[in-house]
Amino acid sequence: MAPTGPATRASALSAETPDSEYEDLLGLWSDLESALSVLLARPGSALDFAAKMRQCDAWLQDLVAHDTDAALYLMFQLAATSSVGYSASHALVCGTLCHILAHDLQLPAPERDSLVRAAMTMNIGMTALQDELANQRGRPTAEQQRSIDEHPRRSRALLEQQGIRDPLWLDVVGHHHAPPPEGDTRPLATLPAARRLTRILGTIDRYAAMISPRQSRAGRSATDSVRAIVGHEDERRDEVTYALVRSVGLCPPGTFVRLDNGETALVLRRSEKINSPLVASVLDRHGGHRRQPALHQTATGKPRIQSALARSAVQVELDHRMLVRLGLYAARQYRGMAGLAGAAGTPR
Repeated sequence: MAPTGPATRASALSAETPDSEYEDLLGLWSDLESALSVLLARPGSALDFAAKMRQCDAWLQDLVAHDTDAALYLMFQLAATSSVGYSASHALVCGTLCHILAHDLQLPAPERDSLVRAAMTMNIGMTALQDELANQRGRPTAEQQRSIDEHPRRSRALLEQQGIRDPLWLDVVGHHHAPPPEGDTRPLATLPAARRLTRILGTIDRYAAMISPRQSRAGRSATDSVRAIVGHEDERRDEVTYALVRSVGLCPPGTFVRLDNGETALVLRRSEKINSPLVASVLDRHGGHRRQPALHQTATGKPRIQSALARSAVQVELDHRMLVRLGLYAARQYRGMAGLAGAAGTPR
């Protein structure tokens, strides 16, 4: 089924002028999140649920392919400020990260499809409860905990009822909280497909949950989330965690950092030097709002990133369209200057 409506707008982005592209991009991510929210909340109301999930997946692929850094920026910002509910926001973050990681890990296309669709639907059996828990300050009640424990099985059963026939998709959803077999330290590439994808999704699920705020706690910074996973997982999970850092960075686009000059900056784009992104200072060293963001290429020298910050630690209004366009412009300028320097024989 070919994408229609907003998905067609996503496919047409490449034909637009740069300014209109980025005017549309924020709205398209919000539209995708809203469409996914409706599917997850009311799957039985969808005409051909399976086709609509494939359409959301195609829509996601179009947006990431258009500009991965802008996609990461908007995804992380939406995760911190979403208005559609925690469950749909979490599903979109997991789906996007799994899509990016699948490329880094060179997964075959059928495995990539099963992984991303499992990521977007793994909690469909507890959508309302997941939203409720995100707004709940106390620990889950005994009844809520039983529902949490049962949700992988219920999610799989619900997907089967909605016509999903992909056995790998269903297996990964049904086992996404299952602990890995004792003593199995084999590399990802040597594992059966279902076990490989379950391991990948388990790490992404934990990472996405840690960075997202809830009433019971503020979200962690992206860096603290990675460190928590590495610190509490054995070497089997580290392969996935390192691929995640390699793909999106310790400080991904859309997250906040403290610079060593005391300013607070927003990460706009990754750079060729891992974990040395392009950032824009949005608060001065005294916490005052900067009227014009100051761009810094941390890969080329000072200021450098001192630490990552959770979204809850930064109080600032952002013009996302302007910042995404600014990041793209600066990255193009930087690449052009680097290319000229390289051609002239200057060390890069």
